[in-house]
Amino acid sequence: MSAPEDMAASDEKIGDEAKHQNGDAVPAPFDLNDYTVIKEGEAEILMHVKNEVFYNRTQVNNRDMSIAVLRTFMSKRKQEHEAKVTRKMKAGAKVAVEPTAETEALTNTVMDDGKSNGDSEVPQEISQDEPCSISEDPAPKQEGKGRGEVKPPRVLEALSASGLRALRYAREVDGIGQVVALDNDKASVEACRRNIKFNGSVASAKVESHLADARVYMLTHPKEFDVVDLDPYGSPSVFLDSAVQSVVDGGILMCTATDMAVLCGGNGEVCYSKYGSYPLRGKYCHEMALRILLACIESHANRYKRYIVPVLSVQMDFYVRVFVRIYTSASAMKNTPLKLSYVYQCTCCDSFHLQPIGRTVTKNTSVRYLPGFGPVVAQECSDCGKKYNMGGPIWSAPIHDQEWVASILADVKLIKDRYPAFSRISAVLTTISEELPDVPLFLSLHNLCATLKCTSPSAVIFRSAVINAGYRISGSHVNPLGLKTDAPMDVIWDIMRCWVKNHPVKAQLPDQAGSVILAKEPVLQANFARAVASLSKAQAKKVARFLPNPERHWGPKLRAGRQITSKHVSLLGADAVNAVHNYQEEEEGGGGGDEDERESKQTSILALSDAHGACIE
Repeated sequence: MSAPEDMAASDEKIGDEAKHQNGDAVPAPFDLNDYTVIKEGEAEILMHVKNEVFYNRTQVNNRDMSIAVLRTFMSKRKQEHEAKVTRKMKAGAKVAVEPTAETEALTNTVMDDGKSNGDSEVPQEISQDEPCSISEDPAPKQEGKGRGEVKPPRVLEALSASGLRALRYAREVDGIGQVVALDNDKASVEACRRNIKFNGSVASAKVESHLADARVYMLTHPKEFDVVDLDPYGSPSVFLDSAVQSVVDGGILMCTATDMAVLCGGNGEVCYSKYGSYPLRGKYCHEMALRILLACIESHANRYKRYIVPVLSVQMDFYVRVFVRIYTSASAMKNTPLKLSYVYQCTCCDSFHLQPIGRTVTKNTSVRYLPGFGPVVAQECSDCGKKYNMGGPIWSAPIHDQEWVASILADVKLIKDRYPAFSRISAVLTTISEELPDVPLFLSLHNLCATLKCTSPSAVIFRSAVINAGYRISGSHVNPLGLKTDAPMDVIWDIMRCWVKNHPVKAQLPDQAGSVILAKEPVLQANFARAVASLSKAQAKKVARFLPNPERHWGPKLRAGRQITSKHVSLLGADAVNAVHNYQEEEEGGGGGDEDERESKQTSILALSDAHGACIE
């Protein structure tokens, strides 16, 4: 890292280079005393005291998870390339043998036609040379091309702000190629270029910053990037159509959505207008948000004969983050309706049912794609007799690739010192690795008991009852109280009826959902004996799976450019807000005090802001 004097002197040079290359304006001169250095991983950025460029320290979890997935992607990509080369070499060797046999047959025919030895010498030489030219010359040519190392992946960070994410990719991911950082805000691009130079020659060689609209840039660079990273402030919906076109075949799209109020059912009509799905307000709403986002990405990809394969889908902190690979295939795209479902949620009890959109009928070798059978439920809930709400469509296929999850987790544990948020991301990955991959959404044991107004069994007892009934059950990374199971709802309610028989409840009004459910006799006699698999491996080893926030006010921050006022106390904390106000008053009053005192105050203000995750790159 350059000394402060060198940094200030070299900033003008950065601007000149940028102007020469991209035709953009030269960054304005700056006073290094107005900045403090923030270090995350191996990258460092300069952060200003004003809210000019967005930065949120909470997103360290997001960035660490993205780096872990990117490392695994590069490893998988290399393995796939080697497997492809091996297949080509085998195919080339097979093709090379066949012309040899044909040429020998031709030579024998010529000899049998009664030509003299002198006449047959030339064809004989050709017959010996031609197989060599077919079996040897093309093969080395193919080997040289195929055995060549796979090209370093090109990465596009579509909404870069300060460029911290792009810098971490360039400095921490071995073998990474070019990283393109985009932003349509002039101050953000200037800050990004300043930070690129601040991070030395490695960052300067690999990262380039452009002032551009991400949507236009991605549309004008189709299938050029192996990795496209979308991390907008709010909804990513307006970027998805261009993003799915910019990813190469087999590349990976990383996408974040922070508009959780919309995705979780707070504004269902807004969610439908942005994502094409209607959300439901159940305990599983955060997982449903993940599945709505995946369904939306799939919809955009299908318009270009492409489809997605999710490798990891995470709900953390205040956002959802999905990692999907994108492929092109008109035939495979036809399977999309099989991966989408509508959700019927009872308005009074926790019963929910999924209605697949499509189905297939196979006859001999032909496959017909037909509409799904329906409805899967009657007008009234079979458990409590109330009405259903309908939501969706959502992605009902698996949202994780367990092989990828295991590889990512192993890599994270192997080099845990390189992940600032190791504890959090390893806990999330551990929980995901134990989820049932083929069970959409989940139940809440506490909600089941609230419906019946009974005491709650322990999670181990309930899990044991489900396992003893012959079904599978697991936890969910979204909610520590969530339980994913393939047991139908009538089995779940039978288990709860058996529990209530042993733990009686007070009499309820006859029209309440709990009374209607308990009035029925259980068909299944539940066995609450402790099952061996009632605890997951992580639980048995007492591995932490759900960690508390590391500090207060750990969450979303102000959009860049907004003035910090007293109404932002809940986001930033009182100390950070007061410190910024005091700094602004001193600036308006002309400062006062010597330079060292002023600099000391600035440093303490920025430290306070950083401690509350609030500022400004």
